[in-house]
Amino acid sequence: MSITTQTRHSPTMTRGMVTLFAFCCGAIVGNLYYAQPIIELIAPDIGLSSTMASMIVSLTQIGYAVGLFFLVPLGDLLENRRLMIMTTLLSIISLLGAAFSQQPSVFLLTSLLVGFSSVSVQILIPLAAHLAPEETRGRVVGSIMGGLLLGILLARPLSSVIADHFGWRAVFATAAVVMMIISVVLATTIPKRQPSHSASYGQLIGSLWTLLRTQPVLRQRALYQGLMFATFSLFWTAVPVELARNHGLSQSQIALFALVGAIGAIAAPFSGRLADAGHTRIASLGALILASLSFLPALIHPAYSVIGLAVTGVVLDFCVQMNMVLGQRAVYALDASSRSRLNALYMTSIFIGGAFGSAIASALYDRGGWMWILLTGSALPLLALLSFLFNASSARRTSLSTG
Repeated sequence: MSITTQTRHSPTMTRGMVTLFAFCCGAIVGNLYYAQPIIELIAPDIGLSSTMASMIVSLTQIGYAVGLFFLVPLGDLLENRRLMIMTTLLSIISLLGAAFSQQPSVFLLTSLLVGFSSVSVQILIPLAAHLAPEETRGRVVGSIMGGLLLGILLARPLSSVIADHFGWRAVFATAAVVMMIISVVLATTIPKRQPSHSASYGQLIGSLWTLLRTQPVLRQRALYQGLMFATFSLFWTAVPVELARNHGLSQSQIALFALVGAIGAIAAPFSGRLADAGHTRIASLGALILASLSFLPALIHPAYSVIGLAVTGVVLDFCVQMNMVLGQRAVYALDASSRSRLNALYMTSIFIGGAFGSAIASALYDRGGWMWILLTGSALPLLALLSFLFNASSARRTSLSTG
């Protein structure tokens, strides 16, 4: 049975609407990253070992991946604004649960729910793509992704500063208040979108496999970005520990370090324009190459190693964000009626990669220090680069044989 989607009200994506979408996306996605720079504070307070500390970040990303797979496809079935508000309310409850948790099992469960309930951001982005005209879709998605990625990058320094002055529990309490504000913004300003459909939820979820099987572009872009995001999560989970243990930085100083990484957010709108201009392939190649080399600055003289780590953070963030936007633009162009499901598959793959990167960060660092982080962080985007080159070569051979 086919699934079709249409919008009863199609307001244009004005500059103000794009800014609003970008703000909401950035505020919501920040929930996934508040714990990342402060796991060294959370773990001993709730009785979690240092080796298991990175599971806090991993479970948040696993919860997000589960929500992407099972909740985001509902954007092709249910009224979008109501769906986003419901997930936002669950997010408020989850964040408050994290703020008041006393046991490691309770906190890990709330971390899973925080991730699961933050997927409304991935309903907002396909909604924006649906509302934007074809000729500016890449620019609109890129601008909104800029807000989302700025939220990712600013979440870490904000978390560090709040934790340094008020304790780590205040981070989650503050996030819950922000989500209360976002729920009001969503309810009063985001346009409604009621898809028309002729399928059950079970058929909708079943169609995900069909999309994954029949769309090679989706599979390829999901693999590239999954490996890139694994490196991203590996770096940002391990680097606060490296800065605190071996460089003596305080939480506020780590916040300044993370703030430098926010410079990479400029990649998102830039990438959208490149995609609209037809430069997706060369831009993707550049992002994968630079990401593979991004850890090398950390090998400079120990006296300047913090600067090297900062350079790695900026370059890696830029490359990851560029590749993500380029991939989204390519995936959204596959089938307009399936954008929520295509986005669910694409982003699920990405956050599975992110969960993997976070999960191995503590174990790698405890066993081999920063060198093991460097080697693994370089190898993952290199695998993506080799896969990209192989697929590009196969596409050229197919083109020549059919030409």
